[in-house]
Amino acid sequence: MDPAQPWIRSALLYEKLGENRVKCRLCERRCKIPAGRTGYCRTRKNIDGNLYTLNYGNVSSIFANPIEKKPFYHFWPGSIALTVGGWSCNFACPWCQNWTISKSPPELQSASYLSPEDFVKRAIRERCQGTSISFNEPTLMFEYSLDVFRLARKHGLYNTFVSNGYMTTQALRELHEAGLDAINIDVKGDASVVRSYCGADVDVVWRNVREARKLGIHLEIVNLVIPGVNDREDQLRELVRRHHREAGRETPLHFTAYYPAYRFKAPPTPVATLERAYSLALAEGLEFVYIGNVPGHRCENTYCPGCGELLLRRYGLELLESRLKDKRCPRCGREIPVVGRINA
Repeated sequence: MDPAQPWIRSALLYEKLGENRVKCRLCERRCKIPAGRTGYCRTRKNIDGNLYTLNYGNVSSIFANPIEKKPFYHFWPGSIALTVGGWSCNFACPWCQNWTISKSPPELQSASYLSPEDFVKRAIRERCQGTSISFNEPTLMFEYSLDVFRLARKHGLYNTFVSNGYMTTQALRELHEAGLDAINIDVKGDASVVRSYCGADVDVVWRNVREARKLGIHLEIVNLVIPGVNDREDQLRELVRRHHREAGRETPLHFTAYYPAYRFKAPPTPVATLERAYSLALAEGLEFVYIGNVPGHRCENTYCPGCGELLLRRYGLELLESRLKDKRCPRCGREIPVVGRINA
């Protein structure tokens, strides 16, 4: 490590190919990178035949956010997570809501560096219950995340990821071993949508959904519903059925409203479209379905799938009330899958 540039560190998960070329094994792009070049994400560089991350603690954003913002609705409801983001992305989504950082390569000359130790100290000082790597694709802060998670866990903090789910299974397992407690995965659409707009393979994303479940990581799924892209009934039904098959009926599914951003100018998602998706998911047997980015909508609340009782009442990013009794419905006694303490 260069003390003058601590954000440049030796990378993990790569192999040498000869002739000073390397193959990155962090995400499923598995870039083959010549000397002096970076991979697709622009955060990992081949320097003299060795791979380096340019994103270690190279922070673009930091905020103490409600866990509901991720969104996590069944993981430590009402808690606060100190959240950091880095730079760039390994997807090409033209509607990115955080494009000012996800479409920019890492700042190298005047980076804002935050060590894992200082990050965890700040989380404790701001009375957060956990950490989150978010805003841009968190997989690109892999080495930093491992160090943060191990340290945070020692101090009794939880650890979360908000991701597109395109990491290799080896990366996901190492994150889990280091202390990743929960992951929110944005599926984005069917195979055609993810290939055409994101330049990726949706089967990899669903594979990692299965892997996260197998590892025992708390899981929630998001689908940003975009008019003219992934809002047809057949597309929504396919996504819901695959969610049922891969993630399970109790895993929360969030349909969130899109707003024009970056290079995409389609109109905002009509609330009626989100409500149609919500009803379709319930009809297909999913038990915890939510509408997001529509503050005050009744479908941002949690209801008992057994008797319909209102259990967790929200407004936007705030948990207003919990009626659960020992994580059970007070009316019918149904156990509700919620992880962690409820701060309402």
